Amino acid sequence: MRVLIADKFEQSGVEGLKAAGCEVLYEADLKDDTLTTAIRESGADVLVVRSTNVTAPMLAAGALSLIVRAGAGYNTIDVATASKRGIYVSNCPGKNAIAVAELAFALILALDRRVPDNVSDLRVGTWNKKEYSKARGLYGRTIGLLGYGNIGQEVAKRAHGFGMPVVVWSRRFASGSADASTDEVPLQIAGTPQEVAERADVLSIHLALNADTKNLVNASILERLRPGSYVINTARAEVMDYVALEKVARAKNLRVGLDVFEGEPAGASGAFSPAIASVPLVYGTHHIGASTDQAQEAIAAETVRIVATYKNTGKVPNVVNLAKKTPATHMLVVRHHDRPGVLAHVFDRLRTANLNVQETENVIFEGAHAAVARINLDGAPSDEVLKEIQGGNDDILDLHLVTI
Repeated sequence: MRVLIADKFEQSGVEGLKAAGCEVLYEADLKDDTLTTAIRESGADVLVVRSTNVTAPMLAAGALSLIVRAGAGYNTIDVATASKRGIYVSNCPGKNAIAVAELAFALILALDRRVPDNVSDLRVGTWNKKEYSKARGLYGRTIGLLGYGNIGQEVAKRAHGFGMPVVVWSRRFASGSADASTDEVPLQIAGTPQEVAERADVLSIHLALNADTKNLVNASILERLRPGSYVINTARAEVMDYVALEKVARAKNLRVGLDVFEGEPAGASGAFSPAIASVPLVYGTHHIGASTDQAQEAIAAETVRIVATYKNTGKVPNVVNLAKKTPATHMLVVRHHDRPGVLAHVFDRLRTANLNVQETENVIFEGAHAAVARINLDGAPSDEVLKEIQGGNDDILDLHLVTI
């Protein structure tokens, strides 16, 4: 199996893929047309990327059957086109959760103690203890989390350790649920994002980006914050309305910590002057949430596991683009002798009847003399078709149709 790595990737991951029997092509700077060409000319079966965009022309260029996002979010991959072409898309959820949670708390602490301003003054020779002695402290202050996936859960653990009550809104909890606490972290569950903002001293965003969450954190939420509240976004820029954030931050003297920005440079370095950065007490980092050695090693190991499993079993862990429900309406259950041609006969009759097989499973009994095939179909075979299947092959022992 040939694996093309088109982004920076840990050497341990490269070695792990080679140890799994893969031919590895590591070209970390590929993107746009050069990536399209590499996919075409390499004949790669698997593409591994981090932040590189994977577009429809790239997917059409070669023979890819699997794309691994070496990270959690996969919004940079054209998943819809991959699905149309039967290409698996997989990711590494949770492997960078601790790293992102650590950065979220670094930003919270930096905002509370105004650490960057302290450093900036010291570097120009200014001592201003009177100004920077004014800190509120975090103990007893409520942190509100929008989203409670792997990263949100890690933030909650750290907040609890700081003595901060935790209020959460997430679709994983029923609206208005009274309690979703664990032994580790007591939680208060809010019915809406607006309710979280009303109750929070610190609002931290941990939402995955999708059609439902794009611009979800808008003026209707931000305006519910109390003056002087803190806002943290280490998720995706697109989940927040940055125009509204700038307006509310100025009006309410919010303190804001951001690791993600609209219109970030595509490269690792370059000029960048986002409007939100001009607001007093907005601190920013350079989209580095997952960039710790620990996180990258964990992601590399998970990528190796995904590719090795696919190579050895044909199954893909962490697939994000399989149908949750197929159009199948009926299941044809065929008990048969385990001999050549039986299923070919069944499928040929189904094809003649213009019935599409959505999913199939063939389970072998001990001794490999008999098997049962479960065949999900997008319609019901007629009685005549069932008789043709039953009577057309002596190795078919029995069959019946189930509505699903």
